[in-house]
Amino acid sequence: MINLLELYVKLVGLVLVGVVLGHKLPPIFPNRLGQFLFWVGVPISIVAFLRQTDLSGQIWIAPAIAHLAILLGAFLAWLGIKGQAYFTNSLPQSSTQGSFILASMVGNTGYLGFPIALAMVGKEYFAWALFYDLLGSLLGSYGLGVLLAARFGNTVQNNRQMTKAIFINPALWSFGFGLLFRQVSIPPVMEFALDKLAWSGVALSLILIGMRLSKLNSWHKLKPAGTSLVIKMLVVPLILGSSLPLFGITGDAAQVIVLQMAMPPAFATLVIAETFDLDRDLAVTALAMGTMVLLFTLPVWLWLF
Repeated sequence: MINLLELYVKLVGLVLVGVVLGHKLPPIFPNRLGQFLFWVGVPISIVAFLRQTDLSGQIWIAPAIAHLAILLGAFLAWLGIKGQAYFTNSLPQSSTQGSFILASMVGNTGYLGFPIALAMVGKEYFAWALFYDLLGSLLGSYGLGVLLAARFGNTVQNNRQMTKAIFINPALWSFGFGLLFRQVSIPPVMEFALDKLAWSGVALSLILIGMRLSKLNSWHKLKPAGTSLVIKMLVVPLILGSSLPLFGITGDAAQVIVLQMAMPPAFATLVIAETFDLDRDLAVTALAMGTMVLLFTLPVWLWLF
C-alpha cells in the first residue's frame, strides 16, 4: 500500500506537471521532448535498467503473452462489432471499427508501463516489461495494427514508412546494445550517473504523457471508448492473467505481465488513426479515459495478483 501511494504521488504529480507545462509551453515543445525521449532518454533507460535486471527464467515468454493479449483484444473487439450488428441491425463506420479494435488491443506498455512496473515490482523484473513492450506491443501496434488500419482506413498510405518505424526504433537497438553492455564493467561513478539518467528519462516520460493529455480536447464517443477499455483493461488481463500459472509464470513476474496487459491504450493508436484516417475522436477519448481509469484499476490488479 505504501508503494502504491508513493507511485500515485509520483505518477499523478509528474503527469499534472506535464499538463500544466503543456498549457504554458509552445505547442512544439512536446514534440521536441518526445523526439528526445525517443532517440536518447528511453534508450539510455533501457541500457541502464538492463544492467540491473534478472534475465533468468522464462523471460522469453513475455512477448508471447503480449501477442496473445493483442490478438485476444482484437478478437473480442471484433465480436463486439458483430454483436452490435446482430442486435441493432447497424454497423459503425469502417473508420470507427478500426479505431475501436486498435484501442482494444494495444497498450501503453512503454512510457506508462515501464515506470509502473519499476515502482511496483523493482528493477530486477524490468526485463519482463521490456520484452513485453519491445517484442510484443511495438510489433503488435506497427505490425498487426497497421494492417488493420489499412483495412479499415479511408486512405491509402505508404506502408514502407510504417514498417521502417519498427526497424529504426532506437529502443530496439538499445535493447540489443544493453544486452551486450551488461557484460562490461564500469566505474561506480559512471554506474551511478547512468542510473540517475535512466530515472530522469522515466520522469520525463510521465511529464510527456501529461503534456500530450493537455492537448486532447475531444470527449466524443464515450460509449465505444468505454467498451474498448473494458476489453483492453479488464477482460483481457483477467483472462490471460488467470492463465499465467499454466505457463509457469507466478509471483513478481506474473504481476509485471498483468500490469503491462492492463495498461490503457497506447499513443501509437492515435498516431495510426491519424495516419490512416480512422476515427480520431474515438482514439482520443479512449486515450484520455484509459489514463484516468488506470488509477482505479491498478489497485485491483495488484490485489488480485
